[in-house]
Amino acid sequence: MRKFGVFTSFIFISILLAGIYGILHNQITYSISPEYFTKFKYRQFGFKPEWFGGHWQTVAAIGFLATWWTGLFIGISLGLPALFFPDHKRMVTALKKAIRLVLMITVATGAAGFIYGKFYLAKNGVDWWLPENLSGISSFIIAGSIHNFSYLGGLLGLLISIVYMIRSMFQSKAKQNRSTPTGAKFFY
Repeated sequence: MRKFGVFTSFIFISILLAGIYGILHNQITYSISPEYFTKFKYRQFGFKPEWFGGHWQTVAAIGFLATWWTGLFIGISLGLPALFFPDHKRMVTALKKAIRLVLMITVATGAAGFIYGKFYLAKNGVDWWLPENLSGISSFIIAGSIHNFSYLGGLLGLLISIVYMIRSMFQSKAKQNRSTPTGAKFFY
């Protein structure tokens, strides 16, 4: 029963962390290209800044709404294999390490998206849809690159973390088997 509690709590925590990541991520990308939001994301989400009290709040709302579902997906995808750990303590330890791994890979991949966007895409152009009348085309492209790379990083982090979870599970079971002497009998 404790493991199921850990599983459901982890899903909630993953949703919350993904939402917070989205909020912070959008604050950074808004500072790079306000037009990415005012000429693209606002329309995509059907939002107006006055609904939320201004641009920064609207960008935060979009960040949460754009990422909470990835937290649900990540939480379930990591939580299910974690149920196979021998006990809830090992499950919690493995899940903490796995979610940190996802976050680190996502942040690193987003940073790679910034570098790729700034030094390659902004100079060579893109075949994406670009809104008309952009005053900062390069900035728009950089923000878009960061967004695309971050989703890729979340997926990459999830896959690597699933491999980590499965590997940890087998190591944990092997360690548990080594600690019980072969042929040992317990009398009660």
